[in-house]
Amino acid sequence: MSTEAAAGSGPGAGSRAVAAGSGPGAGARAAAAGSGPGAGPRVEEPSRGERSIRAVLFDLDDTLMAHTRAVSDAIARAQRLAGGAFAADDTAAVQRRWAELEEQHYTRYLTGELTYLGQRIWRARDLLAPYGVALTDEQALAWFDAYLVGYRDAWRLFDDALPALAGLRAALPGVLLGVITNGDLAFQTDKLHRIALWDELDLTPVRADGSLDDPRRRGRLLASGELGVTKPDPRIFDAAAAALGVESGACAYVGDRVRTDAVGAHAAGMLGIWLDRGDARNPVTDGAEGAPPAGVARIRSLSELPALLA
Repeated sequence: MSTEAAAGSGPGAGSRAVAAGSGPGAGARAAAAGSGPGAGPRVEEPSRGERSIRAVLFDLDDTLMAHTRAVSDAIARAQRLAGGAFAADDTAAVQRRWAELEEQHYTRYLTGELTYLGQRIWRARDLLAPYGVALTDEQALAWFDAYLVGYRDAWRLFDDALPALAGLRAALPGVLLGVITNGDLAFQTDKLHRIALWDELDLTPVRADGSLDDPRRRGRLLASGELGVTKPDPRIFDAAAAALGVESGACAYVGDRVRTDAVGAHAAGMLGIWLDRGDARNPVTDGAEGAPPAGVARIRSLSELPALLA
């Protein structure tokens, strides 16, 4: 999931350039046609056959990092600091409304309707408007900056993340690792540093022209804000395979969203895997993307990943 937000794809985002679509395995997705969400109610592990996994890629928010939990903590903190009617409102209801605004306005940013700062302005405005608080652009951004203090302080990896990475390296010696995120490159880079995944995954950013900031590093970070396309557009998955120098069919991709992550990767020729965390799922997006079709695996924890791919 997304960054500051767990967000889906944007139909207008593809108008910006990206060095993708011609990478290794770009033609492999033809066999996955017609496998969109809702294609079947079954959730089953795919038959891997001769597929040999050489690279494993992850979504970041609500997959490796507990984004929804951090957002909830940050909103509770914002209420405590605010006073007035906003502070007095039911915290669970405020958290739910904030999650809905995040989904709405961050998606508008991903589609190109809003700028990155614009989506922050609208989220802050719409959250506080019911309490009679009208914010200018500057006030909305200042409020959002204060909210981000609490959000950043609450960034934590899921407990299963590091053990799963160790298990993958043991099960698949020499495996390549990376992250594909619908988000701003600088913001997600900061996040990966703070939760100590930058060096753990040996990451370097992939730029829109396909170049790497540090080719000596083995891991890859692909952010939609840099590449100009968002998941589930196959071009962002193709760009990841190309940056790693492997065929798409030799890649597995794990994410908490059915269509945006698992089905998107599956349609691009990768082994798409839906991480269904149950009670830890984002309550706004939970079930919103339908059930995974045949050929898309489901796991309940990252701890299941090494055995699935070995």
